[in-house]
Amino acid sequence: MRARRQERQRAWQRWQAYLGGFLALLITCAPIQARPLTPEGLSPADERTITLWYRNYDSPAIRALVALALSKTPEYGRFRLTRSIEMVQGRALLELTRDQPRVLNLAAVATSVEREKDLLAIPVPIDGGLLGFRVCVVMEDALSRFEGVASLDDLRDRGLRIGQGLHWPDATILQVNGVQVVTHSRYETLFKMLRNDRFDCFARGVSEVLFDLELEQDPELVIEPSLLIAYPMLSYFFVGPEDHALAQRLQLGMDRAIQDGSFSRYLNRYYGEALEVLALDRRQVLLLNNPYLGRESSEIGRRALETLRVRMGQQRSSVTPVKTR
Repeated sequence: MRARRQERQRAWQRWQAYLGGFLALLITCAPIQARPLTPEGLSPADERTITLWYRNYDSPAIRALVALALSKTPEYGRFRLTRSIEMVQGRALLELTRDQPRVLNLAAVATSVEREKDLLAIPVPIDGGLLGFRVCVVMEDALSRFEGVASLDDLRDRGLRIGQGLHWPDATILQVNGVQVVTHSRYETLFKMLRNDRFDCFARGVSEVLFDLELEQDPELVIEPSLLIAYPMLSYFFVGPEDHALAQRLQLGMDRAIQDGSFSRYLNRYYGEALEVLALDRRQVLLLNNPYLGRESSEIGRRALETLRVRMGQQRSSVTPVKTR
């Protein structure tokens, strides 16, 4: 038991060391370069309708961050956020690449080399890097399947299946690490598949899972209390490859929110509860490799985990893992 505890501690330390000082980045980032108060050819009285992918629009946290970034840049004119039609993630990203008119302008999704090549990314992790920390949503009567799992080998040897979206980078990351993955193109359908025992664990980001279960309102869906699946994974805002005005506005807005502390307050408001309730520092960490991040995103990811290390170090010692929402 002592050897296992030491290995768990070493794994956690390696994961902490991997990401490094994003908190310092938020506090000490370089001053914003001076920019013209009104972008060329744009009147402050202009209003732009920005259509946000429906999954992001339906998330209070993501919608609030979009509004925060846009509100920091009044020189770009007024804005109005609207909800896109419902579409799977793959189609949403394809729509962003199309010429006008588009059915959406903006999506917040996990990054990858391919996505950063095809679209314009705003390289600030919208949840501070929490997306790469995943816990298992399981059926309550299936909790025993996870008892004693202490490594990726245990996960593989037991044949435990993890559900993920067909177009999510997470599915490929899990697969290249030897994990058995079951996919579907629609997020909502994955919960139905979990209930029907099509897989054992729906791996959800720490920044997502409490909101997910609040929406589902199913007492048989619980959070497995002992495991933390961890890999470098960052979620960015993405816009179309020619939509430089929106990309610049979001980047400037995020820069200003970091500088004035409102981004830090945003992270605390929307994700602080998850860090406490899920007690990440008390979980068995299963470390996975992510070979699909570009150099810049890998560096940002390295910094982001230090933020989480600091945040988790501030948790009250009385916090205990939970299995329900």
